[in-house]
Amino acid sequence: MAPTQETGVFTYRLDLAYEGTDFRGFARQPQVRTVQGELERALSVVLRENVLTTCAGRTDAGVHARRQVVSLTRSRRIDDEAAVVRSLNRLLPPDVRVSGLSRAGEGWSARFSAKWRAYRYHVRTDPVADPLGRRLVWHLGVPLDIEAMNRAAALLVGTHDFSSFCRAAEGRSSVREVREARWRVERAEHLTFEVLASSFCQQMVRSMVGWCVEVGRGRREASETPGVLAARNRRAAGQVAPPQGLILWEVGYGTPEESGPGGE
Repeated sequence: MAPTQETGVFTYRLDLAYEGTDFRGFARQPQVRTVQGELERALSVVLRENVLTTCAGRTDAGVHARRQVVSLTRSRRIDDEAAVVRSLNRLLPPDVRVSGLSRAGEGWSARFSAKWRAYRYHVRTDPVADPLGRRLVWHLGVPLDIEAMNRAAALLVGTHDFSSFCRAAEGRSSVREVREARWRVERAEHLTFEVLASSFCQQMVRSMVGWCVEVGRGRREASETPGVLAARNRRAAGQVAPPQGLILWEVGYGTPEESGPGGE
């Protein structure tokens, strides 16, 4: 598995999944456990050099990923990509798994080359929580009006300033293009929010879910959504949904029509 002597700039794409409950988010931080920290430690052992990575979307503490994408560059070519994947999965903790490693074109970036990101958020409305699924859903235990929630979600589609739905970040724009947003019944008493956008700002999806749930509970009206957007004030949108129901579902590097988000 030793690299060849061929040198230059080699860019690689790495695909991985993780269960985010016990991580303080994706991005490396000193003194705390993060996905990027665990991944870069394993990569540095396997490739025998310090490795820095760039991800497609930095997930917050407690948020999961079905298909996160990471890019890395190095000065030597990797001879056996499949062997590197096997070695990484032996070193990584069980809540992170790498599914693929492949050569990418020069200048390709997991973050800047991405055309869209898709997230899903799971909500349970049954009166008794399922302890086996508690790490992957927001259990509300009350009925929701999914038609009203879909009316609210439809009003979030388009290009808007999402300041009311994002954690404030000084000097950064909160304008985003949401291409799809809808609720569907996964199965009895299990609802899923599906959203696809060019990119998201911090806590944006969870804030959208929180707003739709307020509408679904009858506490707010779907027709208020344009006013909430126009307010550009985080307090206007109300609650932020907890992290455990959120999954980074897929990242696309073409149009959704060319390579749409996977799933059922």
